[in-house]
Amino acid sequence: MSNVGTWMQRVAQDWLVLTIPGNGGAALGITTGLQFLPILLLSPYAGVIADRFPKRRLLQVTQATMALASLLLGVIAALGVAETWHVYTIAFAFGIGAAFDAPARQAFVSEMVGPDDVTNAVGLNSAAFNTARIVGPGLAGLLIGLLGGGMEATGWVILVNAVSYLAVIWQLQRMDTSALRSPKPVGRRPGMLLEGVRYLRGQPKMLMILVLVFFAGTFGMNFQMTSALMATEVFGKGAGEFGILGSALAVGSLSGALMAASRTRVRLRLLFGAAIAFGVAEIVAGTLPSYLAFVLFSPLIGLATITLLNSANATLQIEADPEFRGRVMAIYMTIVMGGTPVGAPVIGWVGETYGARWTLIVGGALVLVGVGLALLLRPSASGGEPPASAEGADVHDEVRGVARRLDELGVRKVAAVHPVARGAG
Repeated sequence: MSNVGTWMQRVAQDWLVLTIPGNGGAALGITTGLQFLPILLLSPYAGVIADRFPKRRLLQVTQATMALASLLLGVIAALGVAETWHVYTIAFAFGIGAAFDAPARQAFVSEMVGPDDVTNAVGLNSAAFNTARIVGPGLAGLLIGLLGGGMEATGWVILVNAVSYLAVIWQLQRMDTSALRSPKPVGRRPGMLLEGVRYLRGQPKMLMILVLVFFAGTFGMNFQMTSALMATEVFGKGAGEFGILGSALAVGSLSGALMAASRTRVRLRLLFGAAIAFGVAEIVAGTLPSYLAFVLFSPLIGLATITLLNSANATLQIEADPEFRGRVMAIYMTIVMGGTPVGAPVIGWVGETYGARWTLIVGGALVLVGVGLALLLRPSASGGEPPASAEGADVHDEVRGVARRLDELGVRKVAAVHPVARGAG
């Protein structure tokens, strides 16, 4: 319910900006930038907060913060008195709530389901998100149209999102806390953020995953821009046809999420296979001859993208020690989302200089470069890291799984049992 409301607000907020006299694409871009800026700036620190406080209570606070921001924006829009600076200010406040919400929400998955079901849970969460991504924008457009299409109409749609946060807050309150696998909150101490960075530096498998998602997120996942350029400049289509491309990507993403929900574990070959498939799919998409072919091929890009992200997310949650999980997921979210301001101008320059097709070809090629660099970081058999062979890696993963389950039961000296277990922390 809350995800549907979030996607409804994204559409309504953009429409609200454009209904204010004198606004255009620049104001729209500033609004989006202000909403995502806190996520880029505050996510690492938000990971520290997620490790220091009970995540269930922290999520109730962050969800309430975003609900209040949506409520305020919805009220002033419904009253017809919204101005551009109102939208800018509230978008930034909303972004602050989202920045502290994301790491806690990602890390909380492991507390709800445990290591054996993390992959399934991440897949189901992604399926819910992508279902909302399909339903929310269409529902928002329908309601805005039915309510007259002006500023007041956008306000009522935004108010729907404000109410939707109550579903999350209520369910968090109703949880049986005795069934949660919540680690003891980490006590406050200086240098906790740097401590998390140092922890990651000592985890080659995690570094490998972060390199993969950095190249994919920075240079590959600029779909809003690349799809718009392909639709308008290459195929000569309008806004309606551009919207169809977004739906086609979402259908592929939903399919990938449902497939991920059926898995009980993630292997490295799936992670690398998804990254390679994503890079190759983007290159192929850049060469397609017609709009119809591009639409039909887009779900494959969405499928590869969500498989890569879900696999990376689940693996990081399983691999991370509980006391560092919030900081690890915060750094992951920063890398996935923070690369866009770096990569988008580069890919945009490529499109302006060499043509729209090259935005996809170059983006896909750089994703494959990231795969090559990640392979250089792939853990070797030395130092207690996973052996290079698939069979050895499976044994290592099993030992790590046993170590974690014993650790959850209170057996703290399991690292003495087997040298590979020491690598599991």
